Amino acid sequence: MRKGILLAGGSGSRLYPLTKSVNKHLLQVYDKPMFYYPLSTLMLADIRDILIITNKKDLNLFQSFFGNGTGLGIHIDYSIQDKPEGVAQSFLIGKDFIKDNSSALIFGDNIFHGNELINQLNNMTNTNSGAIALAYPVSDPERYGVVEFTADGQVIGIEEKPERPKSRYALTGLYFYDNTVLEKALKVERSTRGELEITDINNQYLNKGKLKVELMGRGMAWLDTGTCDSLYDASSYIKTLQQRQGFKIGCPEEIAWRKGWITDSELTALALPLLKSGYGKYLISLIEGTNN
Repeated sequence: MRKGILLAGGSGSRLYPLTKSVNKHLLQVYDKPMFYYPLSTLMLADIRDILIITNKKDLNLFQSFFGNGTGLGIHIDYSIQDKPEGVAQSFLIGKDFIKDNSSALIFGDNIFHGNELINQLNNMTNTNSGAIALAYPVSDPERYGVVEFTADGQVIGIEEKPERPKSRYALTGLYFYDNTVLEKALKVERSTRGELEITDINNQYLNKGKLKVELMGRGMAWLDTGTCDSLYDASSYIKTLQQRQGFKIGCPEEIAWRKGWITDSELTALALPLLKSGYGKYLISLIEGTNN
């Protein structure tokens, strides 16, 4: 079984003053809180056992949305990140949650969308040996962890925010790992930034020939909502597609219903408190068959 970790801690300092009193993962991305989108991605990957890592101050706010996940036909646990000390810290916090299972880690400010996304997620979920990361072509790779490839497409290196990037492919905030990730996390030493870097875990897999990088195609989208500009762009993207197509993006209730994890009556129960908004009406339209 693969378990999922949704990292929703951090200070959100790049979004100040928006996040001086509000967890950035609860900010609005068009018509939903930001964390709905990565939660939906894990659910699309058929991951039903999920740990949300956040800070102590915001724990109750996250729990107020879906509680233990029963209403969505999944199970949600919560853990506290007392101090943000790097992405790799997620596995130290979540070691008792993962135990001897494989896992997936997703950043709480990342949005994935595209026609081939579900197939790609299913392939990654069903791979239980080594590590798999998603990479996306960007125009400014120097801002990200960049993948270096051989001429025949083999991964030979990962550089964190290089001055001279060796490719246009940036690693996104979604990783799938086998059950050796915990022992690898224990070996990670603090970087010059004082953080436990996820790149160090990926390089351990790479050095053993166990890291695979899946490339996202031109018809797919990866949005990092960690800055004011990218948050605005993501909201505009979601708004445009939803209004054009009539389908919601990043809707956990719909995903649970379409996968058969919840019944019509259970979806109705989720929709009723939201009927004054278009969100609740949308959920009811699914049951009525007017939006399928």
